[in-house]
Amino acid sequence: MTTMTPPARKTTRPAAEPTRTQVLVVVVNYRTGGLVCDCLDALSAESSRVPGMRVVVTDNASGDGSAEQIAEHIHGKQYDGWAAMMPLDTNGGFAYGNNAALQDALDADDPPAYLMLLNPDTVIREGAVESLCRFMDGHPAVGIAGSRLEHPDGAVQPSAFRFPGAAGEFEEAVRFGPVSRLLRRWVVAPEMPTTAGPCDWVSGASMMVRREVFDAVGLLDAGYFMYYEELDFIRRAADAGWACWYVPESRVVHLVGQASGVTDLKKPLKRRPGYWFASRSRYFRRHHGVAGKLWIDVCWLSGRLFFQAMNMVRRKPTNDPPHLVRDYIRHNLLPFRRREGGAA
Repeated sequence: MTTMTPPARKTTRPAAEPTRTQVLVVVVNYRTGGLVCDCLDALSAESSRVPGMRVVVTDNASGDGSAEQIAEHIHGKQYDGWAAMMPLDTNGGFAYGNNAALQDALDADDPPAYLMLLNPDTVIREGAVESLCRFMDGHPAVGIAGSRLEHPDGAVQPSAFRFPGAAGEFEEAVRFGPVSRLLRRWVVAPEMPTTAGPCDWVSGASMMVRREVFDAVGLLDAGYFMYYEELDFIRRAADAGWACWYVPESRVVHLVGQASGVTDLKKPLKRRPGYWFASRSRYFRRHHGVAGKLWIDVCWLSGRLFFQAMNMVRRKPTNDPPHLVRDYIRHNLLPFRRREGGAA
């Protein structure tokens, strides 16, 4: 059952501003105090470029002092006029944390035109928010726009994608050149374009949404603890007729995996947590049905087993997270209920 009820919260609002809020930027913190402070420092210059820009940092009951650290940083740097903290009582996950601030803004008498989701492990380049606002102003049929995500050295990261299905999941699992060329129309993460253009979905690490999209499809689904929530939301928006575009003029440094710890490129890969498999299952069941999800699971598993067999013959490492195939089978193909929780 879809869970979209906004969480109970206690909030402190910044002082009222005479300028209407054009865009609200939402950042979710869970024990990432230093990262959020760096994120806010980068946003501070943008606050003067985008009239009426506001930022709300929600804290998913971190309990490690990071919420207090961020609140002190906001006050000490005199960001109070455009930034605020919203402490939450529960760690309900990424969608849950975003929904608290989103619902608060949407319920306002004069809600913002745009609402932007921004990961705590990001540092925006100059003009990143302004570029998305300008693009959305000029393209009223576009409901969602995503930034170009970069590594600190400027190298581009995948952030504009195709909706996943059986062919795309098989291609991602098999990692075999001839197969990838044969299935190139269904590759989930194609080569990144250099100019703005439509795509199926964009990364939620830096994503701007027109207010009317929320009016049409509701909030993020808090049934996703972490991962797949932005994919599900954009898929629902597409079903409602809203276009999604990739806007590379908006450049954002993404320190991959620094917030979650799951996909940190600087450390050995961690075992995939149960909530990753739970979110994946939730998405495919919703948009492909039970039978469709089973077929997708079989396609991915057959592709990955072939990939592992090839690497064994060639005596090459797979570079997969530990126990990936075993965990995949356990979470997707064995008939028992699993816990969907975890830590954000």
